[in-house]
Amino acid sequence: MDAMQLALDEARAAAARAEVPVGAVVLGPDGAVLARAGNETEARCDASAHAEMLALRAAAARIGSPRLVGCTLVVTLEPCPMCAAAAAHFRVGRVVFGAYDPKGGGVEHGPRIFEGPGSLHRPEVVGGVRESEAAALLRAFFVTRR
Repeated sequence: MDAMQLALDEARAAAARAEVPVGAVVLGPDGAVLARAGNETEARCDASAHAEMLALRAAAARIGSPRLVGCTLVVTLEPCPMCAAAAAHFRVGRVVFGAYDPKGGGVEHGPRIFEGPGSLHRPEVVGGVRESEAAALLRAFFVTRR
């Protein structure tokens, strides 16, 4: 199963828990899954409990290093500025995301964290992977809440 499919599965599980449907997976340099997570901001009463943050922290704990050099972060939605900055701090080699986020994104939109002069690290970025499927999950979730 591909990593974006795993991330989409995590997003669906998050939606089932009444969390915003975002899922993330961290792959090691060899492509093995190190960690996966869905949003848990509501359950943890923690605004920083985004899928990316949870997956990055778990992957770092698993390998025993705060740096995820050569690893790939796969996420269903363009990372927000907080998560993009975390990816830079964790030194991930690559960020792959599904849906673009013109309003809250921090990679291709908003502050474009990796392009800033103060960015500690600039990973390779691939956006729009299974974009329509990821965006449809988000739209369906918010339709019931507006």
